[in-house]
Amino acid sequence: MRTIVENVMTTDVAAVGRNASFHTVAELLITRGVSGVPVLDDDNRVLGVVSEADLLAKEEFKERYYGDGYRPPLRARIRHTTGSEGSGYRKSLGETAGELMTAPAHVTTPDTPIVSAARLMDRHGVKRLPVVDADGRLTGIVSRRDLIKVFLRLDKDIETYVRDAVRADDHGLVVTVADGVVTLSGTLPEHSQAVTAVRLAENIDGVVAVHDDLAWKHDDIADLPMWGGA
Repeated sequence: MRTIVENVMTTDVAAVGRNASFHTVAELLITRGVSGVPVLDDDNRVLGVVSEADLLAKEEFKERYYGDGYRPPLRARIRHTTGSEGSGYRKSLGETAGELMTAPAHVTTPDTPIVSAARLMDRHGVKRLPVVDADGRLTGIVSRRDLIKVFLRLDKDIETYVRDAVRADDHGLVVTVADGVVTLSGTLPEHSQAVTAVRLAENIDGVVAVHDDLAWKHDDIADLPMWGGA
């Protein structure tokens, strides 16, 4: 079973319009306990994302959100001072979500595998992705925390998914799971079936690793012709 974004995303999304004031955005981040919100047009399409990092250009937000003694990390201070094309300076003058946001937003879709969503977050260095439909309208939001939850599945649930995937009962295989690590044991008719079973288990969301203790009666892989040569 491959988990998709729709399975883990949050549908109760804190979002703002492009004309929302700085104070409205700051208050929403504080009261909802989130680090960023999508900015929408009048048709619920995602224009960008305004985050805590975007608001840190203003001293008032730093003091309100973190306290009077807050000092941003060195990286944030450098970005604010020397940001590309003066973006940090422009945002320090921004008064609305549309002026403060980072655009265009990196988004995903409900049917995207969570592995792909995680890679997108890592590639762009973001903590969350607005989830949009085919018309670009907001349907939810997925965060790094949402993705991590998949790897906190109970071992007994992982075992069920793996048993179904490798058809353990049909082949008389033994499946055990401990802390997300799957062990497959038993004997299959063909070597290729053992290879396939391991790959199927590895593709189950929540599986940390697969220990292969499988045996086989016939090595059909060794029987395959070798192509090429000198």
